[in-house]
Amino acid sequence: MLDQVFVNAKAFLLDLAARFLPPWALPWVSILVVVGAIAAIAPLIMMYLTWLERKLIARMQNRFGPTRVGVYGLLQPLADGLKMLIKEDLVPRGADRLLHLAAPVVAVVPAILLFAVLPFGRHMVAADLNVGLLYFFAISSISSYAIFMGGWASRSKFSMLGAMRSVAQVISYEVPGVLSVVAIIMVTGTLSTVAIVEAQAQRWFVWTPWGAVGCLIFFLSGIAEVNRTPFDMPEAESELVGGFHTEYSGMKFALWYMAEFLESFAICAFTVTLFLGGWHGPALPFWTLALLLALLVGTAARLPFPCRIIGAVALLGAAWVCRAEPIPSWGWFFGKTYALIFVLVWLRGTFPRLRVDQLMGLAWKFLLPLSLITIVAAGLWVLYPFPTGTLLSALLLIVSLWGLVRLNAPEPAQPQRRYVFAE
Repeated sequence: MLDQVFVNAKAFLLDLAARFLPPWALPWVSILVVVGAIAAIAPLIMMYLTWLERKLIARMQNRFGPTRVGVYGLLQPLADGLKMLIKEDLVPRGADRLLHLAAPVVAVVPAILLFAVLPFGRHMVAADLNVGLLYFFAISSISSYAIFMGGWASRSKFSMLGAMRSVAQVISYEVPGVLSVVAIIMVTGTLSTVAIVEAQAQRWFVWTPWGAVGCLIFFLSGIAEVNRTPFDMPEAESELVGGFHTEYSGMKFALWYMAEFLESFAICAFTVTLFLGGWHGPALPFWTLALLLALLVGTAARLPFPCRIIGAVALLGAAWVCRAEPIPSWGWFFGKTYALIFVLVWLRGTFPRLRVDQLMGLAWKFLLPLSLITIVAAGLWVLYPFPTGTLLSALLLIVSLWGLVRLNAPEPAQPQRRYVFAE
C-alpha cells in the first residue's frame, strides 16, 4: 500500500478523468499529472535544501542557523522567496537585456527536466527512456551555455571571467563523469535508468571495486559541474565578487540559486540510481521507521505540546496500520539521496576552495586516467568469475591509484638557502 501510494493516486486521478473526458484526452491528462507533480516538487525540494544546508553549516560552525521565521526556521525559505519576488531587478547599463533575462531561465529549465528520468521508486519514473543516461548527460550539459550567456550578457569583467572559468570547468569534468558510467553500460547492457536500478537488486554496484571508484569519480565530477564547494571557482567571491551572476538580483538571482540546488539534488539522485541501488534497500519493516519518526517528533522541544502529541500518535497509528509492510521503495531512494546531500554540505563546510591549477589538474591528470582504468577493471570483473575477476579488478585499481597519486604528488620544497656573510 505505502510502496505504490503515489502510483495508485495517479491511477485514481486517471479513472476519475475517464468518467468525464473522451479516451483520446486521457494520455494528455496522464502527462499533465506527471508534469504537475514534477513542477510542484522541484521548487519544494530547492526551498528546503537551502534550509537544510543553512542548518547543517550552522551546526558545523557552532551556530543555530535560521530560527526566527517559523518553528525551527521552517518558514525561512518562504520568506526568502517573497523577498526575491519584491526585490528590484537591476540590469547593468549596456547589458544585453534579452540574454540577461534568458540565461537564468535556460539554467533552471534543464535542471527540472533532469527529474523526468529519475526513478524515485518502483514504477515511479516520469519517462522510462531506453536512452535515459544519454538524456541525462545531454540535458545537464546545457547549464554551461546558460552560465556563459549570463556572464557575457552582463557586460562585466567579473561575470565574464566567472563564465569562462565555468565553461572550462564543466567541460573538463564532464569527460571523467561520462567515462565513469561506461562501466555500468558494459555490465548492464542498457542506458535505461530503471533497468540499471533493477540490475542492482542483488548487489549494488558500489560494492564492486570498479563501482566504488566509479561512484567516487561520478560524484566528484558532478559536484564540480554544479560549481559546489570546493569546486566553486566560477563564483569565487574573494576574486570575482560573485562570478557569472554578479550582475543579477531579485528573481533572476533566485533562478540561478534554484538551478544550482536542483542540479545538486539531481547529481546525488543519479549517484544513488547508478551506483547505490536506487530504490532497493533492506527489507526492514515500516514500523521501525515510524517509531523513530514518532520519537523525533515527540521530543522536539520547540514544537507546541499538542502538535507533538498529535504527530507522535499519528505516526504510531501509521506504524500499527502498516506494520507488516516494508519501508517503501521511494523512502529508500530519498533517504540515500539526502544522505549524499549531507555529504555535499559536509564538503562545503570542511574544505577550502581549490586553486584553478589544482581544479583542472584533478580532472585531467587524475580523474580522467582513473576513469579509463575503471573501464578496464570492469571488463576484468565481467570476464573472469568470482573471486578471480574481483581480485584482478581490485588489484588493478589499487596499483593505478597509487601510481596516479605518486605521479601527481607536488614536487618537494627546495631546501631553504643559507647565506654566510663575510665579516
